[in-house]
Amino acid sequence: MDLLNTLVDKGLRRELPSREEALAVLATSDDEILDVVAAAGKVRRQWFGRRVKLNYLVNLKSGLCPEDCSYCSQRLGSTAGILKYTWLKPDEASKAAAAGVAGGAKRVCLVASGRGPTDRDVTRVSETIETIKEQNEGIEVCACLGLLSDGQAERLRTAGADAYNHNLNTSEGTYGKITTTHTFEDRVETVHQAQAAGLSACSGLIAGMGESAEDLVDVVFSLRELDPDSVPVNFLIPFEGTPLAKEWHLTPQHCLRILAMVRFVCPDVEVRIAGGREVHLRSLQPLALHLANSIFLGDYLTSEGQAGKADLDMIADAGFEVEGADTTTLPEHRADAAGSCGTGSCGSGGEGGGVCGSAPAVPAPQEAAEPAVAVESGARTDLVTVRRRGAGTDLAPNA
Repeated sequence: MDLLNTLVDKGLRRELPSREEALAVLATSDDEILDVVAAAGKVRRQWFGRRVKLNYLVNLKSGLCPEDCSYCSQRLGSTAGILKYTWLKPDEASKAAAAGVAGGAKRVCLVASGRGPTDRDVTRVSETIETIKEQNEGIEVCACLGLLSDGQAERLRTAGADAYNHNLNTSEGTYGKITTTHTFEDRVETVHQAQAAGLSACSGLIAGMGESAEDLVDVVFSLRELDPDSVPVNFLIPFEGTPLAKEWHLTPQHCLRILAMVRFVCPDVEVRIAGGREVHLRSLQPLALHLANSIFLGDYLTSEGQAGKADLDMIADAGFEVEGADTTTLPEHRADAAGSCGTGSCGSGGEGGGVCGSAPAVPAPQEAAEPAVAVESGARTDLVTVRRRGAGTDLAPNA
């Protein structure tokens, strides 16, 4: 396909595709899915070889969030039967993190529900970061605490945090349909604060909330403009007890198309398969490793993932290798990016060809083979399992 050849060439040059090209990837048919994976896989291997970075989530505080994000089992008004507990003590969090590190994780992600941290919360998390770093040499720590206030990102950086996660989740145009208690711009501002403090920015999306293909492209282009170092791609886990419990719009093939589109738009960025991969990719998870270079090991915040050993077996069986702690994840040029084509990461793209010049013509997407939609009668609710082990419980974690 001329489209895929063009996108591979652009990805190897770190050049932004056009929106039309990105939409065309999402419009490819299931018959073409292996071609799409193979093409995006060339870009993935150019910048990350066959390495897979393992990340491990520790939910520091679960449930009882005042925000109304429709996708979230911890939201205001959620009746999902998730674990609810207040802040883990630093030693408890470090013990939970150690399980992930023992399983091969090189980054621990510390997450807490809520609109954003108080200064006292930042002190608490800073103590946790210091404890984890003292007990796990060389480990990366990413904090995810919601909207930040002035000076908080700097305090987390001083405590030893390496990164800060705050996802955009969906397009600016549709954001108000998903959340009303804060805005898309609030999220963008928090990512900027993290970057200004010297933290590695981590920001991604959630697919499967009923959004259009245009919405998916819009949010990925917004992410490219923000230029985070890592982009987690979540697939909605439709928890009973949340407003989006009946949203089952994803097929394994469409999840692969989404990941391929993200890889083409963000060629040299850590693309992470995040929540929902077991629910929606299912037996096609190994193919997704040809697109993404990073996954979460084991369980998620409020849901259970597949066994940690199964994750490791999947990586090995697919011919990939777990990235070691002594290996730098990102290509060297990203650390030295000067912000211009040829020397920088070309991260702030606009319409059409973006910052590296205009794109060659591309055929318009064919009339729209919308991805098959799993109606409620075919929904895989059996794959949505509430987390009952690990942090906040007396049971051993899955790692």
